[in-house]
Amino acid sequence: MSPEHWSTTRWQRAVSSSKPDLHDLAARFARKAESDEIALDKLGDDLDVPDDLIGFHAQQALEKLLKAALAHTGVAPPRIHDLGKLLSLLVDAGLSPPVSVDEARAMVPWAVEFRYDDVLDERLDRTAACEAVEKMRAWIDELLAGPHPMASR
Repeated sequence: MSPEHWSTTRWQRAVSSSKPDLHDLAARFARKAESDEIALDKLGDDLDVPDDLIGFHAQQALEKLLKAALAHTGVAPPRIHDLGKLLSLLVDAGLSPPVSVDEARAMVPWAVEFRYDDVLDERLDRTAACEAVEKMRAWIDELLAGPHPMASR
């Protein structure tokens, strides 16, 4: 197959492909968060594991769970990492997530530190971070087990 044919065929497939099913996307985000939750469960109590690693996995789990909730409600999750903005979008969609904006925003510096190797002068409240993730997991599991909101429209 010639390169010209391949690129044309590929472009046509990309253009004609349907929009991803948001319900399936919600389930995928929820499943992806499980990896971060496993890391938190295994490492969260180990004080030899640095706070930046625990904070990073807590932030990632929250981000994925928030995006799962958005997708479940029919809102395409934006490609952002701002947990406060994601929470605001959920509230705008009529949901009441169990994690506050303050709890979510407390995780943001830990994701940035892990990515960019900044040094924070504060310690991570591991208990609060893990509890926030646990609350979100319980909520999202209940949300995804219920009826799909888009089915009634």
